[in-house]
Amino acid sequence: MKESIEYWKSNLEDESTRAVMDEYLLGLKLENKAERTIRNYRWFLERFFTLCTVPLKLLTSEDVRKYLNHFIKGKKERTVDAYLSALSSFLQFCIAEEYIENVVIKKRWRPKIPQSLPKYLDETEFARVKIASENLTFRDQSVILFLFSSGCRSSEVSNLSIQDVNLEKRTAEVTGKGKRIRKVHFSEECAIALNEYLKTRNSDGKDPLFLNNSGQRLEVNSIYYITRKIGKEAGLQQSLHPHCCRHTFATNMLARGATLEFIGDELGHANLNTTRIYARILTEDLILSYQNKMG
Repeated sequence: MKESIEYWKSNLEDESTRAVMDEYLLGLKLENKAERTIRNYRWFLERFFTLCTVPLKLLTSEDVRKYLNHFIKGKKERTVDAYLSALSSFLQFCIAEEYIENVVIKKRWRPKIPQSLPKYLDETEFARVKIASENLTFRDQSVILFLFSSGCRSSEVSNLSIQDVNLEKRTAEVTGKGKRIRKVHFSEECAIALNEYLKTRNSDGKDPLFLNNSGQRLEVNSIYYITRKIGKEAGLQQSLHPHCCRHTFATNMLARGATLEFIGDELGHANLNTTRIYARILTEDLILSYQNKMG
């Protein structure tokens, strides 16, 4: 339990570096960074500074490069980029707090990664999933329909309580990244399934919207299990996961004429540039369709 509560505290043996790292990780927590992000940063930083025992004040670019090579050898470019992001963020903090004086990470070390397009379901795949979902329990069907029609993240769905949902208006208040609360919408079909599911429950408004088989809040890993299972039953070639549902929602909305601003608000994007990736999907789909027809 202590590990779960104090996930931002380092176990590094070197006391001086550990104190700085704890200060940094606590800062990430206070900035409402996701627990998973903080855990990942902590994991890499602990391993890096376990190997690199050079005191922070004496750290040079040569030292960082030398020990960094130990971690990035044979790793994929995205993994290398993630490691560099964690280390760069920590060392920038050290500069700001005057624990070190100089920049010791070079921009040229960052690999050039082409921006990949989000994976989403086309119309045929989406239809197959909806047909397959008709054989699910009301709970699982509600989860699937809510993911596809609201564009919510799995963590946002997991954290919902009954009082957060208005079935009549088909809206829900979700808590997204950075603890930001926003209103999302869901389909009439989803509202019907949710209503049928809640009829099977003896609950008050403060109870979780979705429960597991033990009567506890449905966790993120269970939501992943539900999506993967229905993806297999629908015969999809790719694995279906909650973020694929989110991407499918966004591309469907854009194809129907919704503005990027509206889609960004529904998805909880703090920056509209994050939403623009979906415009690229439609553009590349149109190009592919043209090439298929015209040769």
